[in-house]
Parts: sequence; structure tokens; C-alpha cells
Amino acid sequence: MEKRSGGATSDELIKASGCVVYRWGPDGIEVLVAHRPRYDDWDFPKGKLEQGETDLECALRETEEETGFTGEVGDELPSARYPVRGRDKIVRWWLLRQTDGRFEPNDEVDEVRWVDPAAAAELLSYDHARQLLAHLPVD
Repeated sequence: MEKRSGGATSDELIKASGCVVYRWGPDGIEVLVAHRPRYDDWDFPKGKLEQGETDLECALRETEEETGFTGEVGDELPSARYPVRGRDKIVRWWLLRQTDGRFEPNDEVDEVRWVDPAAAAELLSYDHARQLLAHLPVD
């Protein structure tokens, strides 16, 4: 049986969740991309599950903590699975249409950008994140 926190062994799965946040701007759809200074990368907001938390609760909490934005939950997107320091990490993703909130720089995210999907594809640091752009709504 897998543990969720503390005393992790190298074969345990790291579980995380996040959101692909979007809004409709004057020129069409815009997606939120976040810069994480700790890794010097651009990604969608995400984080590890806390004990007793569902995947979706984690995704919404992490998105609000990192970016300040909340919204209307949409479809679940394909999960990403990749190695992190000798362990597998799986991230479950949801679409989130931004309805409220305001970004303020914090310890985890120092900058966000609202960009069109093509610009997001250029800015995102990871292929698995770029693949999620194909699931944005078209209208």
C-alpha cells in the first residue's frame, strides 16, 4: 500500500493535480501560464495532494494558492506521468474557466501570463504541458 506523505520510498507514486486555467479575451481564448522561480520554468499551476484531499480539491486549492484565480471546473484532461528524482509522478489535470481572482507574486509563482495557445506552446517548459493545449475549448 502506498503512503501519501512522509517516509517515502523510491518506488512510491507521487500524486499531484492541477488546472489549465483559461478565459475569453477580446481576441479569443487566453490560457494562464505560471513561472516558478524555484525551477525557473513555465507550467500550469499544480501541486501534491494533501492527506484526505481528492484530486480535484487539490487541483483547485493549488491553482488558487499559486495564482489567486478561481473558476468553473470543466472537463478532466489526460493525466501526465513522468519520472522525478527516481520516482514516478502522475498529475491529473482539469480545465478551469477563470471567473474570479487576482494574481499576487508568491513563493511558488512569481509571474503569470495570459497568452493565446500558440504563445503558451512557446512559453511552456514541458511537452506534457503543451499537449494539454489541444483540449482547450474552441468557442
